[in-house]
Parts: sequence; structure tokens; C-alpha cells
Amino acid sequence: MVPISSGSTATEALRNSIDLARQAERFGYARYWFAEHHLNPGVAGTSPAVILALTASATSTIRLGSGAVQLGHRTALSTVEEFGLIDALHPGRFDLGLGRSGGRPAGPPATPPPTATPVVDGRAPNGLRIPERFSFAHLLGSPRVALQRRLLQQPGAESQDYGEQVDDILALLAGTYRSADGVEAHVVPGEGADVQVWILGSSGGQSAEVAGRNGLRFAANYHVSPATVLEAAEGYRTAFQPSDVLDKPYVSVSADVVVAEDDETARELATGYGLWVRSIRTAEGAIEFPTPEQARSHVWTDTDRALVADRVETQFVGSPARVADQLERLQAATGADELLITTITHRHADRVRSYELLAEEWRRR
Repeated sequence: MVPISSGSTATEALRNSIDLARQAERFGYARYWFAEHHLNPGVAGTSPAVILALTASATSTIRLGSGAVQLGHRTALSTVEEFGLIDALHPGRFDLGLGRSGGRPAGPPATPPPTATPVVDGRAPNGLRIPERFSFAHLLGSPRVALQRRLLQQPGAESQDYGEQVDDILALLAGTYRSADGVEAHVVPGEGADVQVWILGSSGGQSAEVAGRNGLRFAANYHVSPATVLEAAEGYRTAFQPSDVLDKPYVSVSADVVVAEDDETARELATGYGLWVRSIRTAEGAIEFPTPEQARSHVWTDTDRALVADRVETQFVGSPARVADQLERLQAATGADELLITTITHRHADRVRSYELLAEEWRRR
């Protein structure tokens, strides 16, 4: 993500995010991913491929990726072409994360699949917080979301089925694509690109199934939808079929964290998080990330608190030891092979320091 802080600019946010990738490389992190967001006044990351190209030029070893490309308003060809171009200049460094967002309006919510991990009183057996499921129905009917869909797609266009689109991307990358009437398509550059394909998902539904049946890596979003992280990971593992890429499931799980030298400082740095989440969930679009003082001036209603409760309750905030303990709990509950962390603070220096402190603590374990 490329968050813009209040009083700052998109230019500063982009420079700060590229600097954070450089610092993350120095701290020993394995990957750095950029999300795709549109029509958000507080987020500058509109094109993962563009910012990945810029960041690749400023780093040398860390893997860089999209978390995720929104396939709902793209074609398989444009996606492979974009990542083929950047892989041609920086081969073997990119993760192509694919998400379903931005496509067809969702139908009625599916019945959530059962999970093998019992959740009692909002807790997994090891104490990990699993809150009540949050409904995104009001967002899907938002005029702003409808406008975003209209602006991102050609008039009259209809998004391809997600599973079919992923199949096409894999075929174009492999050089095996054939149209229904047998015509070949070869993408240059793109065919044979040395990219890792990931599927990002928030539930045990289509994304988990597509990742599993294709034998791809899967990223489950605890930081986006903490209520469904267990079903997402378990749904993926249930659907998994060995492939040329993987012989067994591989799961990354995300978490929002803020780390500081002590718990009190970390809580102060995280003060703006609830207000920022509120702006997303009211369909206003993510606001510029507020200072603690700006956040404290907001008059909260019961509706506001209910909108953000699951996200605030599951953000890991505190000293390095406290946050690392919580991350270990998340890893144990989900069986994650990797953890992906995201941190937003108003000041860039505090954000960098959070990543540094956590890396130092994690290496000691």
C-alpha cells in the first residue's frame, strides 16, 4: 500500500513507500507487496506494475509483488504483458498476486464453509481473536463503488469469470494459450516470465478454490477479514492439488501491526487506524492517514464503532515482544508458512522503525 498521510502529498507517499522497500530489504524481509486501490484520497497505489518497476530500480534482492492486481477490470493479456515487461528488466523478482476485486457486482453471500478449527467466544483454541463476520453489503451498493466500476471498465464490458481469467493468465505465462477455435497467443515479453503467481483471498470461496485446484500459493487476509481467515486457509488446503509449482499447500497470512519501543508509544502511533478504517467502510474512500490528535477529535457513534470493531480488535499493537507473540499465535492458528505484515503510521520514520523493531525481534526467536 502507498498511504498518504494528512498534510502530505501523493509524491511524498510514493517516495516514502519506495524508501520503506529499501529499508525492508536491509532489515531482511523476504517480500514487499503493493496493493491496488482506486478513487481513494489517502492512497496513491493505483497501478502495482508501475510502482513495482520504480521500486525494483531502487532495490536489488527483495521480492516485489502485487497484493493484489484487481482482475475484475483487467484482461489476462494486459496483466501478463505488464508483469512481463517489468520481469524482462528485473527477472525473477516479482510476485504476481491476483485478486477478484473490482469485477462483477457480488451475488448473495454464500453460506460460509465449516472449519475444522473451533472458535469459541470469538477465540481460536490458542487464543487468536476471531471476531464476528463483517458484512460488506452496504459497500457493494455504494454509488462511489459503482462509479469506480464504471470508470475502470469500458462501456458495456463484462468481467470474465475469475477462475477462467486465472487459467488464461497461467496459460499465457506458460506459452500454452489457445483460443476456443484453436488460435495461439504468445506474449512478448511475458511468456516464460519468472514470476510467482499468488491468489489472494478473504474467505474459503472461489479464490481459495482457484488457488488450490491450480496448485498455486495462497495469501489469506486476516487484516482485511479476520473473521474468515481460518475458513480461507482451510478451504485452500482442502482444494489443493499438487502442480508443477508446488507439491503441497503454501499459505501466507496477513496482519496489521504497529510496533514501537513500548506498548504505550505503539498505541499512540496506532490511534489513527480506526478512523482510517471507518473511511473505507463507509465507502467514502480511504482518507489521508490522520495524526493521533486528528483522530482523537472525531466524535464516534455506536455505528462508527461497530464498523471498525473487528479490524481494531485484531490489529497487533505494542512492543516488539508483544507483537511477535501475537504473530506467532496467528501463525500457529492458521498454519501459515509465511506472515505478511502491513503497518501504517502518520510519520514515515515511525513506520520504518516499526518494521525494524519487528525484524530484530523476529530474528531473536
